[in-house]
Amino acid sequence: MKIGVICGGLSSEREVSLRTGDAIFRALLKKGYNVVKIDMDRNIAETLKKENIDFAFIALHGKYGEDGAIQGLLEIMDIPYTGSGILASSLAIDKIMTKKILKAEGIPTPDYISFNFDENPNLEAISSEILQTLKLPVVIKAPREGSTIGIEFVFSEQELPKAIKKVLEIDKQLLVEEFIEGVEVTASVLGNSNPVVLPLIEIVSKTRFYDYEAKYTPGLSEHIIPPRISPELSQKVTEFARKTYKALGCRGFARVDFMIDVRKNEAYVLEVNTIPGMTATSLFPDAAKAQGISFEDLVEKILMLGLEGRHK
Repeated sequence: MKIGVICGGLSSEREVSLRTGDAIFRALLKKGYNVVKIDMDRNIAETLKKENIDFAFIALHGKYGEDGAIQGLLEIMDIPYTGSGILASSLAIDKIMTKKILKAEGIPTPDYISFNFDENPNLEAISSEILQTLKLPVVIKAPREGSTIGIEFVFSEQELPKAIKKVLEIDKQLLVEEFIEGVEVTASVLGNSNPVVLPLIEIVSKTRFYDYEAKYTPGLSEHIIPPRISPELSQKVTEFARKTYKALGCRGFARVDFMIDVRKNEAYVLEVNTIPGMTATSLFPDAAKAQGISFEDLVEKILMLGLEGRHK
């Protein structure tokens, strides 16, 4: 079996994807697999034909990789692949659609308002609508970006128009969420029809928020296992993570991010990453390690889950 690790790509998360792809490539080599690294570009279909791979290990983050696009191409080309399929990928990358499903399933998620623009927006009118709907502080997000790209925290009315403008430079949609003060926790989920939630991780950032810099700079964030929350809250997070994974139809592996409001004793789902980072500073490999799963064994397990059943 010839495996192609597809990484790089065309999104704003290209550099992280290259690091994820390199780590996966090395792990598969160590396991003795016949593996090639493929940097995705606009000629990806021709490259896949030329390389004649039997299986694709998708290590792409963001647009064209985590949104169902590459999954659709691989389905057409009859190449099995790792991770979630077309629908789950396209739903999970869109934070607004994810929240709609969470609400429908009764899974707690921060209150929100969303906007979609075709023309130049009126920043003052949007600011006014946000203030009428939600209390400050709020978090403004580009709903189809990952790695905390396109996120602004707003604590005063004066900051709103500028923050909206910054996010609209990235996406024509806006997601505005209530700001949850508390503990940030992530749940790594592994499996297909009967997924397992790996040990939970509390994230503590040396910067004020767990932003792009904190995520990918060694030493700027701390992963605490187990999280410093009550057993009851840990159980809630585990249950909500599994329920979220299944509601979206995820497969293989994914990471569900939470904010924990300790005062209200509640866990809120923020978003789902269907292709979590697999770099030296990434959360998913840390959770697996806490379960006693080495990085190489984790990569092989994800490979085997991709070969199971559906993808062909």
